[in-house]
Amino acid sequence: MPFLHAFGVAVLAAALLAGAAKLQALRETAYPPPPLDEDTLYVTSGTAVRRLTGAYRALAADAYWVRAIQYYGGAKRRLAANALAPEPPPMIAAIDSGEYRELYPMLDVTTSLDPHFNIAYRFGAIFLAEPYPGGPGRPDLAIKLLEKGIRERPDKWEYMQDIGFVHYWYRQDYRAAADWFDKAAHVAGAPWWLKSLAATTLIQGGDRQSSRTMWQAIRQSAELEWLRKDAERHLVQLGALDQIDALQAAVDRFMAQSGTTPDNWQPVAEALRWRGVPVDPAGTPYEIAPGGRVHLSQRSPLAPLPAEPQKIGGSRPPS
Repeated sequence: MPFLHAFGVAVLAAALLAGAAKLQALRETAYPPPPLDEDTLYVTSGTAVRRLTGAYRALAADAYWVRAIQYYGGAKRRLAANALAPEPPPMIAAIDSGEYRELYPMLDVTTSLDPHFNIAYRFGAIFLAEPYPGGPGRPDLAIKLLEKGIRERPDKWEYMQDIGFVHYWYRQDYRAAADWFDKAAHVAGAPWWLKSLAATTLIQGGDRQSSRTMWQAIRQSAELEWLRKDAERHLVQLGALDQIDALQAAVDRFMAQSGTTPDNWQPVAEALRWRGVPVDPAGTPYEIAPGGRVHLSQRSPLAPLPAEPQKIGGSRPPS
């Protein structure tokens, strides 16, 4: 009979457990708990996480890195959807909107758990530097993250090149960019073209061709396929900016000759005897905004086009 006794105890325990679960469900229905911000589920102190994870730091670093990518991608998609809404909300500073606020802490923890996490430094810097709404628009944090990487790996000329790029593209500080390219050039094993890149940046900073040279350098030095593809995407975007310049010149000639301002391509194409509507490198038709200004469609995979750096001397490249 001991078996029957044990079986009866088990049945009683199961019944009590089921009853407790139902009681808890009723309680939560009547008194629902406050919503939990998912960001609070992640410890944002590198020191604390290192202490908690012990021997599993590499695994924890991978988990935080995946979470950082998901967090960044989710925020970017939400903001892109808002921009395409019939009445998009006014663009406010990312730091005020609350979007991306946990991105740097996640990257900081990731690289504290694994100080040699190359992808997290290089990709993370791009995520941080991207202007709002494509990113938080924090080149200062991008540089801070890369400098952290340099402290761990003084031999990584790629991090120095990336800091130079952030200064060039996002801060338009061409002297600082040239200094960092020069520092990178003096690291053992660095490619020869970094010295010429430093000189070009100092002389031609802000010129679209120097921007193209910059992205070509990033593509050439990319250790990772994603980074190479990102550089190629930016090079294609620069090509689209060249096309927009040429199309705008054609539309301006049309307006001067006809005395009218087009709001679509039909009258322009007929007057200039084009066979169709001009499309961008991704195959999406360009659009004409009120006032006759040519621009990239928001439906294009290339959107949004990057804002070009200010030229030395204060004038912006034509766009």
